[in-house]
Amino acid sequence: GFLEEEVLRLHICASDGAEWLEEGTEDTSVEKLKERCLKHCAHGSLEDPKSITHHKLIHAASERVLSDARTILEENIQDQDVLLLITKRAPSPLPKMAEVSAEEKKKQDQKAPDKEAILRATANLPSYNMDRAAVQTNMRDFQTELRKILVSLIEVAQKLLALNPDAVELFKKANAMLDEDEDERVDEAALRQLTEMGFPENRATKALQLNHMSVPQAMEWLIEHAEDPTIDTPLPGQAPSGAEGAAAATPEAATGASTTEEEEARDELTEIFKKIRRKREFRADARAVISLMEMGFDEKEVIDALRVNNNQQNAACEWLLGDRKPSPEELDKGIDPDSPLFQAILDNPVVQLGLTNPKTLLAFEDMLENPLNSTQWMNDPETGPVMLQISRIFQTLNRT
Repeated sequence: GFLEEEVLRLHICASDGAEWLEEGTEDTSVEKLKERCLKHCAHGSLEDPKSITHHKLIHAASERVLSDARTILEENIQDQDVLLLITKRAPSPLPKMAEVSAEEKKKQDQKAPDKEAILRATANLPSYNMDRAAVQTNMRDFQTELRKILVSLIEVAQKLLALNPDAVELFKKANAMLDEDEDERVDEAALRQLTEMGFPENRATKALQLNHMSVPQAMEWLIEHAEDPTIDTPLPGQAPSGAEGAAAATPEAATGASTTEEEEARDELTEIFKKIRRKREFRADARAVISLMEMGFDEKEVIDALRVNNNQQNAACEWLLGDRKPSPEELDKGIDPDSPLFQAILDNPVVQLGLTNPKTLLAFEDMLENPLNSTQWMNDPETGPVMLQISRIFQTLNRT
């Protein structure tokens, strides 16, 4: 009795949002399956044998990374399972000084053409009436909606986590991850290079902040602006460190001595939530603030505009000149808890499980603060599946 091999149909989701079905039999290896997936994506990099090793397949339901050498049967993959195709991140080596300068020069040489040049080059092309506005507002609506969803999910997650007896422990671990990026404001090594050349520290700090931490550019700036009377004025939108931070960090006066351990833990959690929330405080990009203020807008308006548009100067400028929607107040509003969208998200088992994991809460908070970080959370095996479900539910309900 020769048995026909059973064909399994697997749902593949790529990190760019593409979804499709791949077929395989139980003896297909994970590597073979990955090869087919990459052929499907065909980014033209298939001649590059490394591209296979640069991707991994993850079994969505169990969040396991599948091993290349094993077969579908050995990895216990069932018909109709969902697999995520994700690019592995390579650790990047630290650049050498000479490379940095060469890089800077290359950047200057390869500068993109400016608007004038583009208009000159495309003057004779027929114009197509593309409805770009519609595409952009759709994207923007998703961003705005996603913010509201995140604001509301954070509230739910905080309530759930406050009930978890191990929450404080879990958060200490999670906060340790967050603290790693506390000092990213100024690159210490770069600052040392400049102070050793004899520039005063506060001036060097300002130069680095204005020049994306690039030492050669900061040096150029310092030399160029040496005569400026305002060279030592701190940048707008940059909170002075020290006093203010310390005031914010002291816990409220302890209530009477009768607090039980449980209440203490709850207070500690409140503190942790506050600390996370403070991280969400927006830091405006100093260069953009200066450029927009030069157009005649005042600092508060400019900072609002940049906050609404995630520090993107052109978008902020359009917002200032346009109808100023969404308004800064809307950014902290959650979504209507009775809306079908929110109900569907809360009913989703992947989301429910995710909300009990402190890392999800940190991911949500981080995405509110830096929307550009959402890709790294999408690729994280713990938070990725939750984000995938939220965006799927959003897209499904938006089509109707």
